[in-house]
Amino acid sequence: MSPTIIGLITLGGLFVLIFLRFPIGIALGIAGSCGYLMLNGLDTTLALLGTIPFEISYNYDLSIVALFVLMGNFAMVSGMSRDLYTLARSLVGHWPGGLASATIVGCAGFAAVSGSSLASAVTMGRVSLPEMERYKYHPRLATGCVAAGGTLGILIPPSTGFIIYALLTEESIGQLFLAGVLPGIMLTGLFMMTIYLLTRINPEIGPAADRLAWREKISAIGRASTLIAIVVIVLGGMYIGVFTPVEAAAVGAFLTFLLMIFRKKVNLQTMKFCILETIKTFAMVYLIVIGAFIFNPFLAVTHLPADLAQMVAGLDLSPTGVLVLIIFGYIVLGTFLEGFAIMVLTIPIVFPMITTMGFDPIWFGVLLVVVLEMSLISPPLGLNVFVVKGIAEGVPMSEIFKGVLPFWGAMLVCTAILIIFPEIALLLPNTMIR
Repeated sequence: MSPTIIGLITLGGLFVLIFLRFPIGIALGIAGSCGYLMLNGLDTTLALLGTIPFEISYNYDLSIVALFVLMGNFAMVSGMSRDLYTLARSLVGHWPGGLASATIVGCAGFAAVSGSSLASAVTMGRVSLPEMERYKYHPRLATGCVAAGGTLGILIPPSTGFIIYALLTEESIGQLFLAGVLPGIMLTGLFMMTIYLLTRINPEIGPAADRLAWREKISAIGRASTLIAIVVIVLGGMYIGVFTPVEAAAVGAFLTFLLMIFRKKVNLQTMKFCILETIKTFAMVYLIVIGAFIFNPFLAVTHLPADLAQMVAGLDLSPTGVLVLIIFGYIVLGTFLEGFAIMVLTIPIVFPMITTMGFDPIWFGVLLVVVLEMSLISPPLGLNVFVVKGIAEGVPMSEIFKGVLPFWGAMLVCTAILIIFPEIALLLPNTMIR
């Protein structure tokens, strides 16, 4: 059999393993090993399996994942998510749909310390859903804004998605982090605009909450200001060149731990929770990266990326037309595959095409993460929807999916804006001090 035929058979086997619920890292490792064995023999395959896990385990850049995840867990245990929500509620809660907008702002703030969409949705959902239920928000709007707001966790830095993209493409983690700041703010604004339009059409779905007194507003600002300061120190330090991304992660985790101590949240139970959750997430990321680095050499040997690029070139499309076709493919994949799985499966094929057409790889990384955010709320798999269902047990799954549709449309608008105006993503990376 030709390498291309073997590659297609192995890809089919990979999808079978994924649909059988194998962890994506293990599925990639099995498929890549079997394919490499058929093409290059046992000795070469054993050499690959003996070196890749060792090299990945000693990759210094991967420690950034553990440190930022630890920072997010410290923030969660310290009650900072409630502080962020209270601050946002004090500022916009008295607007029509204000509690939903406050949820979006709170998710954006928590994303800046967690880097996880699922953690953002779970943490902010537990805080905001009871409040919206108290003010008789329509369950569709309440659950939809939590599920959509949680997706900001992989766009606003520190983002695990950017870290994996950087490792797969050898791009700068620091530049990717900074590239996600302005698009993250823009998408937050688009979500809030969506809520405004929905409540203008039907005010009953999101009644305005009581306006808080100035004393309560000042108190909310005071409690949330420490966490905001930590985020500014971490991102600002990377921007002006004081910290490398790994150093910034360490500084952020240390400062958040000090805040835990100050708030008297440090005990055996909280430390056990933070450490175990960090290890679980870190191990999952390690497994995905190791599986990807086993699968990618096999994919290169099959010449499938080159064959696909040649096929796309034969369509006689403009670079923008090819980009739109790629984005459409990602949207379709997002309906039945998890975001990280999509990234590690497609980057070896798509990335060479992107660079050949002259697109900026940092900008494409941001665009890709926005599109992958859509997969988190796309039916029928949408992981964030299932997470919110676990919190709002009385709300039917169909209602939550209906609730996220307007926000899905806002993500599509964000994608179009980034294609038309790539400078939004590239402004901060292009001005950062190296």
